[in-house]
Amino acid sequence: MDLKLVISASDLRKRYKGSEVDALKGIDLKVYQGEFFGLLGPNSAGKTTLSSLICGLLNPTSGEILVFDKNINHKKNEVIRRIGLVPQEIALYDSLTVRENVLFFGRLHGIEGDSLRRKADYFIEKFNLGEHELKRVSKCSGGIKRRVNLICGLIHDPELLLLDEPTLGVDVQLRTMIFGFLEELNSKGTTILYTTHYMKEAETLCTRVNIIDHGEIIAEGKPLELIAANKGCEDLGQVFLKLTGRDLRD
Repeated sequence: MDLKLVISASDLRKRYKGSEVDALKGIDLKVYQGEFFGLLGPNSAGKTTLSSLICGLLNPTSGEILVFDKNINHKKNEVIRRIGLVPQEIALYDSLTVRENVLFFGRLHGIEGDSLRRKADYFIEKFNLGEHELKRVSKCSGGIKRRVNLICGLIHDPELLLLDEPTLGVDVQLRTMIFGFLEELNSKGTTILYTTHYMKEAETLCTRVNIIDHGEIIAEGKPLELIAANKGCEDLGQVFLKLTGRDLRD
């Protein structure tokens, strides 16, 4: 059976106003239904730009991007209902409590009444937030904020979930819990696009990865295939350094 394309980009380019260089330089990308797809790259490689184009936050300078077979820039309202976004920066309201944030983002996605309350109860219990649900977010630890940030991006059961560094700054226990949850979610059919700097995460979780650098995709494949194809490399981290270099990035 042929797998359905969820994301299809062709010769995708983006140049920001005032810049003389393309942030993305002719990206071709295909992500299929049910994949746990990793998007890897150094700082300023183009990962966030590409993710922003996929979810319609930016328009491309040229090229085409289809999400669920639709041009997101022409059918934005229709497509974004099927997408969940968990940004790297905490995107919560500090003055609201944990529960109030969850309810607010649920309503934003069109969930109401008993359905919203049941979903809020489920996720608060699932992420062990019961004793914190009445705390204002401004008083919460970084780990609690990360959990709430994740919940608010997926409370509407998106078919495509975009995750940008969802385990940044969390401890091993919380990272392990998030991994288990994402694997469970993916096993039920949710397509995941996962951006991370942690190569071990990508090697463990992702069915396929792209490595992007200077706005271009420089490698694509299953993690084990990429390791095997790069002589002398024992893991995905070594492959990443071999292809992108060891120079520090801003």
